[in-house]
Amino acid sequence: MSAALTGPPLPIPTGPGRFLRQVDLPLLGTTLALAAFGLIMVYSSTHVSAHPFLYVRSQALHLAVGMVVGGLLLAVDYRTFASGARVLYVANLLLLAAVLVVGRTSLGAQRWIALGPLGQFQPSELAKIVIVITLAKHLTDRPGPYRSVWELMPFLGHIALPILLIFRQPDLGTALVYGAIFAGMLYAGGARRRDLAVIGAGGLLLVPALWHVLKDYQRRRLLAFLHPTLDPLGAGYGIIQSKIAVGSGLLWGKGLFAGTQGVLRFVPEHHTDFIFSVVGEELGFVGSVALLGLFLLWLARGVRVATVARDRFGALAAVGIVSMVAFHVFVNVGMTVGMMPITGIPLPFISYGGSALMTMIWATALLLNIGMRYQKAGIEFDASPAVPVRVIRMRGRSERLEE
Repeated sequence: MSAALTGPPLPIPTGPGRFLRQVDLPLLGTTLALAAFGLIMVYSSTHVSAHPFLYVRSQALHLAVGMVVGGLLLAVDYRTFASGARVLYVANLLLLAAVLVVGRTSLGAQRWIALGPLGQFQPSELAKIVIVITLAKHLTDRPGPYRSVWELMPFLGHIALPILLIFRQPDLGTALVYGAIFAGMLYAGGARRRDLAVIGAGGLLLVPALWHVLKDYQRRRLLAFLHPTLDPLGAGYGIIQSKIAVGSGLLWGKGLFAGTQGVLRFVPEHHTDFIFSVVGEELGFVGSVALLGLFLLWLARGVRVATVARDRFGALAAVGIVSMVAFHVFVNVGMTVGMMPITGIPLPFISYGGSALMTMIWATALLLNIGMRYQKAGIEFDASPAVPVRVIRMRGRSERLEE
């Protein structure tokens, strides 16, 4: 076991001055800006109803809970999560399995566990963070170099069981998110491109078999992505109406709270999966680009955290979180404008959904935690021709981390 994971915990900064000097203020500020923008867009997409504040009140409550828990996460050395990785992994599997037994079904999927007066919770969202933590610990314990695809099989097995449980719900979108986390972390951890390509090709070979496992509505969504006009009033309706909404916003948009396609329910799930269509319609191209700029800044700060993390575990966990958020944004925006199939992946911090919002807040808290406990030497990814695989090295030092 590396000393980086067994050494004494780094103290949390005390006092507002020391805290502000240690915390990544651009990352924190961008997160708060995205969350606040999300509340505005949730209200804008749902205010034309008998209870105009119902959805935004619920979202704000989940945001408050997420921030309180996120604040507590900052006070815990992130390496503590590495030491409890096995317990987290088993607990995660049990929770995902429990959904299949006692979960509540909605919109053709069994994804939620009812919490009585507290509402409901979607374990597959929290599982994303657990996958990041446990896979980062696994990659830390097996630092490589990985010289064949067979040496990557233990990591593939690591995510295979959670993906199978998610697929049974069924939740194709979240299963794909796990795949993106897996690919990003393995690439950063040192896996060769050709080995990852082999795994990807193997996944593509399974597509014909998976086609028969998909639910009817999932098949119709995929077919509608290829030919929306084949079923313009059915499976293709959402894509067509979303593109109309985004296009109608033109350069500057119709104005905040002045959209029609979303609030009049021409766009289905306009406050969740298709909320970016509301952004495009009301704020236009300029507002959409501004939002994407915020996401780009968030991702850039997340990458920076990976480059200054004090150990391999922290760096890989940061890469996993960045991969997760980047995939969410790419697929959701692409889905809204007809470039990606409908998979039910929400837009981080923006889409309505308590479990998804809290998960993103906690993932950001973990990123901030890693960035606050850095060593000034930092880390870098060595991809020189003399090195057979990418490894993480301390800047100014020759030895590998965790080896």
